[in-house]
This record gives sequence, structure tokens and C-alpha cells, in this order.
Amino acid sequence: MRGSLATAKRIVIKIGTSSLIYPNGNINLSGIDQLAFVLTDLANQGKEIILVSSGAIGVGMYNLGLAQRPISIPEQQAVAAVGQTELMTIYTQRFMTYSQKTAQVLLTRDIVEFPESRKNVINTLNQLLAMHIIPIINENDTVAVEELDHQTKFGDNDQLSAIVTQLTNADLLIMLSDIDGFYSDNPTVNHEAVLYQTVHEITGELMAKAGGKGSQFGTGGMVSKLKAAQRILAADSKMVLANGEKPQVIFAILAGDAIGTLFCNQGKVEKG
Repeated sequence: MRGSLATAKRIVIKIGTSSLIYPNGNINLSGIDQLAFVLTDLANQGKEIILVSSGAIGVGMYNLGLAQRPISIPEQQAVAAVGQTELMTIYTQRFMTYSQKTAQVLLTRDIVEFPESRKNVINTLNQLLAMHIIPIINENDTVAVEELDHQTKFGDNDQLSAIVTQLTNADLLIMLSDIDGFYSDNPTVNHEAVLYQTVHEITGELMAKAGGKGSQFGTGGMVSKLKAAQRILAADSKMVLANGEKPQVIFAILAGDAIGTLFCNQGKVEKG
């Protein structure tokens, strides 16, 4: 039923903080290396790959030896500034192991909402892809704020990845998190919770089943993932939510295996 995913040409991969940072706060270097390998291999196959990566604050906490996420906005922004540099250094090193060039792109919401800035962002991403460079996108946490008269914050990278998918007219968004997909209930509490294989519409009932945010190192939760899926469905694209513990799962998803939850409009799932 998911054979059509194999034909996806332009793919956005969103990796959550929980896939980059171990529960003890240390950096998951093995996971990052596997991710670099998988995305490079997909690029070698001729696919256009965009990576939306969380983890700046998590890596910054590790780098600064912080056990708890800072509470104040200035502290969070300072930690993110430290972490973003370190995170990109790690990505650059790991991707270069496989001879794959990458580029950092930091965005704020106002950039994509103003027509001229929006066009520049789209042109930049399209040019990077044309040059066979993988853009690594994150929110510019050091300047993003969320005020009534000046909202520059996306909210979280789930929303950012969906917006990037829309901006670039990508065929597919693969969202890698610390959960196997979207369940009827919290599977860590209710062992009878059922995994949704396919979702065609984000209803109020589904929203009510979504819980709170995940790890202390990240900001996203299931509600934000469903809101991202709403954007994807509105753009008539597709999204797969899956566990990112082993990035090789991306190969299986594109092969059409029934992994995670597929969000797509009715009639968009073709037989493989």
C-alpha cells in the first residue's frame, strides 16, 4: 500500500532531539553517523534531501555541562548558540566521511512570511539541492521571539519541517521521533494502545488523543506533530511519523514497509 513512497524525489527529513541526545544528556554520535550515511546514500541515488534538525539546545546543554534545560529565554538562546555551532561541526564531520557536502540554513517565521524573504529562502534551498548539497535547517533560536506584535518563532521544528516541505514542494516529509508512530493512546501507559497505520484527516478526536511534549531536551510533542500533519495534508503532500532510534528505518519506509504512521489524503496511497 505504500509503494508510491519509493518514487518520492524531494524528501524532507526531520530529526528530533530525542534521536540526537541520549536520555543521560550525552550526544548520540552513532545515531548522527548513521543518519549521515543514510541521507548521503539517498542523495547518491539521485534524491533531493533536506534535513530539518533539532538538537541545538540539547547539544549546548551537553557542551556546557547543564543537567536541566534553562528556564529563561536569554539563557535558552545562549545555550542554543553554543549548541548550534557544535551540532553543525558534528554534522559536517560525519557527512564529509561519506563525501557529502552540507550547508547550514537558519530560519525564523518572519523570513518565510514576507514575500521577498520567502522567495529568497526558496531560491537558496533550490540552488543548494541543484548543487547536490544537503541543507541542514534549524530555527534561529538566538533571535526568534514569540510576541504579539513580532512573532518570529515557528513554535517547534515539527512545524518548521512541515513549512519547509510546503516551501520546497517536497514529495514527502519523514518525521523521526522517539515514538513508533501515532497511537490511539499513550503506548507507554496503555499497552493496548493501537498504532494508526494510515491517517487521512486530522480530526478533533485525534487531537484529543495527543499528549504533551516529550523529553526535557526537546520542545515538540504529539500535538505539534499532528499540526504539522495538517499542513502536509493541506499541501497535498505526505508525511510518515516513525521512530528515529535507527535512521536506517528511512530505507524501509521508502521501500514501502508498513512502518510508523502515514499521513496522506484519501486516494493518495497507491499500491506498491
